[in-house]
Amino acid sequence: MRLALFFTIGVSLKMWDEFGLLDREIKPYNKLADFFDKIYFITYGDKEDLKYKDLLAKNIIILPKKINLPNKIYSLLIPFFYWQELKNTDILKTNQMAGSWAAVLAKIIFKKKLIVRCGYQWSLHTLEWGMGWFKKLLVYLVELISYKFADAIVVTSNQAKEYVEKRYRISSKKVHLVSNYIDTDLFKSKEYYPNLQIKSKSTNRRLCFVGRLEKQKNLFSLLEAIKILDLNLGLNLVIFGKGSLEDKLKKFSSENNLCISTSKDKNPRESASIIEFRGNIPNNQLPEELNKCEIFILPSFYEGNPKTLLEAMSCGLSVIGTNVRGINNIIKHKENGYLCETSAESIKNAIQEVMGDKELQEKIGKNARQYVVENNSLEKIIKKELKLINKVLF
Repeated sequence: MRLALFFTIGVSLKMWDEFGLLDREIKPYNKLADFFDKIYFITYGDKEDLKYKDLLAKNIIILPKKINLPNKIYSLLIPFFYWQELKNTDILKTNQMAGSWAAVLAKIIFKKKLIVRCGYQWSLHTLEWGMGWFKKLLVYLVELISYKFADAIVVTSNQAKEYVEKRYRISSKKVHLVSNYIDTDLFKSKEYYPNLQIKSKSTNRRLCFVGRLEKQKNLFSLLEAIKILDLNLGLNLVIFGKGSLEDKLKKFSSENNLCISTSKDKNPRESASIIEFRGNIPNNQLPEELNKCEIFILPSFYEGNPKTLLEAMSCGLSVIGTNVRGINNIIKHKENGYLCETSAESIKNAIQEVMGDKELQEKIGKNARQYVVENNSLEKIIKKELKLINKVLF
């Protein structure tokens, strides 16, 4: 049995590595490799992607970009560049919707089974991004065609499942819920992780955010909330991630005397709320950083099935998230997390309440960990993937 995974358009193993996501993204396929003769990774990286082969199971074959063409053009030619490999593949799978047309073409040409996976609904995000009508139409058509040709559709939340079934008139039997996986043996609290080495501790109480520094994440509202918080809380907000808004966020922090360097230099507001920008770190180093924090916060305007939130929950952190799509289907208010609105004032009130209530923190942290173990552990997700693959093939 052979499987071909079509990477999201423009994405490579090198890119996953640079963003600190490589270990997290390849782990489930290293597990799945035990059940396949071969798994093909069809990437948009050049030959540099081949240097990652030693991190993969021996039967995972990297098929990099063969020729230097614009990604959109190259994506249409993938079935021809890798004709022999795809001809002998049993099942095709997409990693996201963007670029799924390459897998659809391969299905048509080689008459293979196709699983279309989408971690988030591209068409819903175009509404949030404020795209023009032509781009919205193109995205709609890509989703429509991909869903119609798919033998099975994988979504990561019930909200997404309902959306796909209603908007595209897809049978519920064709749409399958498989949430993002979390390595619960890696992401666990100090209670479950006695050998975790904490190299340093902040003197301030730590709050953290992990994710892309983009408009979707609503980070200016978070910084505004930190700015107006009670200074006696002595918070240290740690931001992990990179993105197009990084310089603007740093400028806002600096102008409002909120920014602290990663050195040991004293900050003028060292007893008040301060912010650190830490950039990307490898995913396998993240549990140590999360375990230095009291609270994780995700103030987004919308989400799909956010892995960073689930990872923080798996570590038993008290988590705060905005009451929006993709978060409010995971967090049950004051049970396994705390929900607030997207405004700076609401975010500020949430931080104050959770930070000031140790009993609530303990309750949330315990229930958060239990939620992820029951719903998102790697073992459970692998079983669901295999069950679906067998259902599609046989």
